[in-house]
Amino acid sequence: MAVPSHLEPSFEPDPGALEPLDEAVCRVLLKSVPIGRIVFTHQALPRIQPVSYALDGDDVVIRVPAASKVAQAVQDAVVAFEIDDFDEPSRTGWSVVVVGHARREDSPAAIAALRRLGLRSWGDGPGDAFIRIVPEILSGRRVRDLRP
Repeated sequence: MAVPSHLEPSFEPDPGALEPLDEAVCRVLLKSVPIGRIVFTHQALPRIQPVSYALDGDDVVIRVPAASKVAQAVQDAVVAFEIDDFDEPSRTGWSVVVVGHARREDSPAAIAALRRLGLRSWGDGPGDAFIRIVPEILSGRRVRDLRP
């Protein structure tokens, strides 16, 4: 028996509740929180990991243990990086997503410059890797409370 189209589940968010953000607002919001999530592929499956980050110009930079799954999986790969904030009492918030190619910084000069950002790795391990995400797509949404 076919399900009438008006009863099919919809996974699209209510367009009235989500307001698109322009790139300028997204760039400001990228400077406002210290923690984000990197989305990458590991063993053919999506993986999401929280990371601390910093901005170097418009690029997102994370610092992870060199032997970590993140460092191994994201080299020359397309990744997503997401930050957000949500206020439960007011039911408002926002989300910003960066999509771009990730690469590991290997040159001593680049690593020295990135060390000055004060970024710390969460994990322990021999050496750290700086991963740079060069934004190719930058998008964001603001969540508005539509309760009467």
